[in-house]
Amino acid sequence: MRLDNLHLVNFKSYAQADVTFRGQMHCFLGPNGGGKTNLLEAIHFLSLTRGFSGGSDSEFVRHGADHFHIRGKFLMGNAAKEVAVSYSHDRKKVSEDGKDYSRFSEHIGKYPVVMVAPADIELVWDGGEVRRKFFDTLLAQLDRAYLEQLGIYHRYLRQRNSLLRMQTVPMQIDRELLATYDEGLVRSAAFIHARRGELVRQIAPQVIAHYKYLVDGNEESPGIEYSSQLNELDFGKELNLRLERDAALGRTTVGIHRDDFVFTLRGHPMKSYGSQGQQKSFLIAIKLCEFDCLTAHNVFKPLLLLDDIFDKLDDQRIVQLMKLISRGTFGQIFITDARPARSMELLEKALVEPQIMRVEGGSVSVA
Repeated sequence: MRLDNLHLVNFKSYAQADVTFRGQMHCFLGPNGGGKTNLLEAIHFLSLTRGFSGGSDSEFVRHGADHFHIRGKFLMGNAAKEVAVSYSHDRKKVSEDGKDYSRFSEHIGKYPVVMVAPADIELVWDGGEVRRKFFDTLLAQLDRAYLEQLGIYHRYLRQRNSLLRMQTVPMQIDRELLATYDEGLVRSAAFIHARRGELVRQIAPQVIAHYKYLVDGNEESPGIEYSSQLNELDFGKELNLRLERDAALGRTTVGIHRDDFVFTLRGHPMKSYGSQGQQKSFLIAIKLCEFDCLTAHNVFKPLLLLDDIFDKLDDQRIVQLMKLISRGTFGQIFITDARPARSMELLEKALVEPQIMRVEGGSVSVA
């Protein structure tokens, strides 16, 4: 799979842009604030129907405009597919070959992408919500049923919480309606819990292998653990036991929406005990596992988007990453960097001939 062309209208800093990609490596070079990262955001939209930096769709509309449009042509073997994402007046549409999706979930996983950006360190530093989002996004690209069950779970959770807030006295709650919500939560949670646990067991050895490669074999023991209340508790029974407390708080205090994925180093939390270099190595190891999972599932390599990583990694990790690039480990790669000379030197050492594009002031030109 490769992205052959990208067309933008009123997207972020771009009034209009049309870029055709040649080869496998593409470098967007130019000053900070010139629009490099916005190009990666657009590619991410084509793959996952949303940007990677979060925020509402309206935030991606160019200042002074009332809509945006993204179109990309993907080459899938001998076939060409056109994907388009448009937003106007609080409504987003996603289409493939001119046919609109009735549900965006039908698109997720068709055009897989792996994104590596400076803000990803929040996976290590931040709370469980960030890690759940990461693993949910990966599992959604691997299994459409997972995405459907996740949507069902959160719909029942919202309905249950709304019911709890309506009646803070447990005896006054509509028990028949509550039972319907609880049964739905339990069914979906069982599926989600099983898939999350299965994924962690699958990638744990890969994380260790990638980490040791990045630190050049240093004797450090990273790990990843799936922390869930459902590991120990009967979810259905626990919902009943906590009903009085949940009613008082107006929210459901047990379930897979409270899961976490614990990153460790020598048995201790990576967040607290890992150095900055160790945390970055672990983060890249996780991203390489994501790439491996998507490649194995699709039998083709996902797009790899690298945003400003040369500025955030030390020399050792950059060298190890460049070795992977030179070996042809990845497929099509998109890189942003504000220091062109550095990028060219690193890629020359990796024996890679990239397509160079100059990005500045909301315009893109092929060098």
